[in-house]
Amino acid sequence: MPHSLLPEDPDFATRVRRSFDAQQVMHTLGASLQRVEPGEIAIVLPFASHLTQQHDYLHAGVVATIADSACGYAAMTLTPPGLDVLTVEYKINLLAPAQGETFVAVGSVLRRGRLLTVCRGDVLATSNGREKAVATIQATIITLERELATRARAPA
Repeated sequence: MPHSLLPEDPDFATRVRRSFDAQQVMHTLGASLQRVEPGEIAIVLPFASHLTQQHDYLHAGVVATIADSACGYAAMTLTPPGLDVLTVEYKINLLAPAQGETFVAVGSVLRRGRLLTVCRGDVLATSNGREKAVATIQATIITLERELATRARAPA
C-alpha cells in the first residue's frame, strides 16, 4: 500500500461507520456501507421506486449523493483522529440510465493532500447478476478540525 494511503487513525473503520450511521440522508435513501478500507469505500443502495425519476430510473441526484458520500468517506479513512471532511466540489458524469436491482458507489482516493484530497467514484448498477457503470465522479474533499466542519453547517 502506498504511504499516502496509510491510515493515520488505527480505528478509522469505526470512526467512518459511526459518521455514516449519523448521516440521515443515507438512512432516508436506504444506503449502507458495504466495505471500509484505507482509501476506499463502497456504499450499496438497493433499488427503490420512491427514488426514481419520471422514467423509472434511479434519480441522478440519488446517484450523485451516494457517489459523493463514497468519495468523502474514502478521504476520511486517511484522516487523523479529531479531523473530519467536507466536499468542496465535484464533477459527475452520468454514463447510462441508472436502472438495476442494486447500485454500488465505490469511492477511492487518487491523491491525498494535507488539506485537500482528490477522490474518484464509480457507481455500478447490478441487474440479473450483470454490472454496468452508470456514473463516475471526481471530488475534492477538504480536511477540517471536527469543530470547524460542524460550525460550517451552522447558520451565519
